[in-house]
Amino acid sequence: MIKNVLKVSAAVLVLGLASGCASTEAIEKAQATADAAARDAASAKSAAEAARATADSAAQAARGAQSTADKAMSAATAAQACCDANRDRLERMFQKSMSK
Repeated sequence: MIKNVLKVSAAVLVLGLASGCASTEAIEKAQATADAAARDAASAKSAAEAARATADSAAQAARGAQSTADKAMSAATAAQACCDANRDRLERMFQKSMSK
């Protein structure tokens, strides 16, 4: 009976050690997977921050372009008003010269 108990104890010990190693291996695999996921998340965060910086830069460039376009429109409107005034003045001068 004692021999059976020793055999069973030895078998349980071997199985316990084997399952302990398997558990450790599974934990190490899970840790490696978690580490890889953390690296991927950090990489994605870095890419998102770079994209946000690029978008901010593009928005600032668009605001600058809009400001320049607004100034050009204002200058064109002023030039058109001046041109219209000159045309009106020349037409009046022509009408005066024709009526004399």
